[in-house]
Amino acid sequence: MCGIFGIYNHKDAARLTYLGLYALQHRGQESAGIVASDGINVTEHRGMGLVADVFKRNALNRLKGRIAIGHTRYSTTGSSDIKNAQPFSVKYFRGSLAIGHNGNLVNAKFLKDQLEKEGAIFQTSIDSEVIIHLIARSQKEDLIDAVIDGLSQVKGAYSLVFMTEDKIIAARDPKGFKPLCLGSLDGSYVVASETCAFDLIQTKYIRDVEPGEIVVIDKTGMKSIKPFKEEKHTYCIFELIYFSRPDSKVFGRNVYMARKRMGEQLAKESPVKGADMVVPIPDSGNCAGLGFAQKSKIPFEIAIIRNHYIGRTFIQPSQYVRNLGVKVKLNPVRDVIKNKNIVVLEDSIVRGTTSKARIRTLRQAGVKEVHMRVSCPPHRYPCFYGIDFPDRKKLIACRKDLKKIRKFINLDSLSYLSLQGLYKATGLPEQKFCAACFTGEYPVCFDDSCARKNILEK
Repeated sequence: MCGIFGIYNHKDAARLTYLGLYALQHRGQESAGIVASDGINVTEHRGMGLVADVFKRNALNRLKGRIAIGHTRYSTTGSSDIKNAQPFSVKYFRGSLAIGHNGNLVNAKFLKDQLEKEGAIFQTSIDSEVIIHLIARSQKEDLIDAVIDGLSQVKGAYSLVFMTEDKIIAARDPKGFKPLCLGSLDGSYVVASETCAFDLIQTKYIRDVEPGEIVVIDKTGMKSIKPFKEEKHTYCIFELIYFSRPDSKVFGRNVYMARKRMGEQLAKESPVKGADMVVPIPDSGNCAGLGFAQKSKIPFEIAIIRNHYIGRTFIQPSQYVRNLGVKVKLNPVRDVIKNKNIVVLEDSIVRGTTSKARIRTLRQAGVKEVHMRVSCPPHRYPCFYGIDFPDRKKLIACRKDLKKIRKFINLDSLSYLSLQGLYKATGLPEQKFCAACFTGEYPVCFDDSCARKNILEK
């Protein structure tokens, strides 16, 4: 998932990057980092944990210059370790180069094996380092040409921000899996994963970085390059369901309104008779819950209270930590739900263990009936483009049918939003999205042999 941020030509570049990462904290909680440049010298600070824990006052004071990029990490490729924290920064014959990456490369292993056979030495286990090696080893004399050369060899999902001593380069893969947007602030250019980062630092949204586009920002201004063959766009639909903040604009759509429409559509498709209230699982179920309640004319109650000092349980690196987080994170308001028939709105069910623990807590609080409505279709297939459910055996909807899932979670009824209903709620054509986690239809090949074939056919 990851959050990336960059700013060019601002006297408070590092501090604004810090605030931008704060706004993007929901996209990754394992590590954070900032790399800054004064035009000659490049400094960096990275650490494990949340943005506020990694960057103390002294750390920001050391990050001098008018250019900075930052990253909050959620690991899919590479272990949860300080060496894998980003932005990843190197020095090579052209100077300094730092990279922040959101997404997942499906041919990274093949490329890494090839590079190592040619003598490359890797410092990390992240796929982002593959991109750095490809750029560094390119025979192109110009840096931008080397970036194009490097990116032309990778397959999969990437939204990227690069930084050298004197410029920022932003890039998005030709299919546009992950979001990336451009903004302006007092004559400075800003790039970020989501517009909520712009809102925090009062940056004006200009537009999205387009799929397949490379944007170069330096002393001459901003230049757009579109070097790759145009491809069918496949935006990650899970960005609108779960990942992005509700106050962001992603893929040209307001996330809050899209999620609310998901709830409204779910109420049309799977109404619940005799319910006393609609109770969302906070925070990601709030918007859909409100839409479901308003469409159904059932009272909406915030009857589950979230501890806001606990992060997102889904993106924690281990199931054990996720289970602990579920217990600490949410607590029901017993007097509100006791002896009531409630509709619980959940944004998704991935492994099923989290939902089971939540429903057990509600039962213990005295709920009479629990009807769960899920504002997306069942996850039946793994994702290879940047979501941490790569093992199909861990997906409950792959192993169990609807009746068995309902029984496993201990629900009185269970319904998911249909795929067509989900597309309708987004307001974009279904052809614009990657929904492989629901359908198994992968827009980019992901196994080694297929990746190798793609490279050899170039």
